[in-house]
Amino acid sequence: MFGKLPQTRPTRHSAEKTENISIQQASEHFKSHLVSKISLENIRVYAHHGCLKEERTIGSEYLVGVTVNADLSIASVSDNLSDTIDYVHINHIVKEEMKIPSNLLEHVAKRIADRIFNEMPLVSKTAVVVSKINPPIGGDVEMVSVKLLFNR
Repeated sequence: MFGKLPQTRPTRHSAEKTENISIQQASEHFKSHLVSKISLENIRVYAHHGCLKEERTIGSEYLVGVTVNADLSIASVSDNLSDTIDYVHINHIVKEEMKIPSNLLEHVAKRIADRIFNEMPLVSKTAVVVSKINPPIGGDVEMVSVKLLFNR
């Protein structure tokens, strides 16, 4: 679809031309795609969250989902990891924050979102879902989930 890319890292304001296409032309093409999403779904972790002493002692299985919004138009042209959101890093954040015991899933979700915003400046919005599998609530419930939405 596009010709060769420039050897230097493009910027939104670059008018530098390559042999077949300029970053300016690519940016015009992607104006309708400026906000993109990257999602990590069902990150499975074993953690120790909950208000009950037993939950924090024994622990249980959790599923975490993270969606981030960012302008990925430069990455779609440059093909450079440094121009996008590194989902390996998001997975790392989730695993680290899930290791820290909390009473509430809301607290864990907020910590994950805070780290994403602090460590990933391209992210404009994020949604974090933390689900406890087989929660101890005295019924046949597959999971309970908390979903928090954040804007930078």
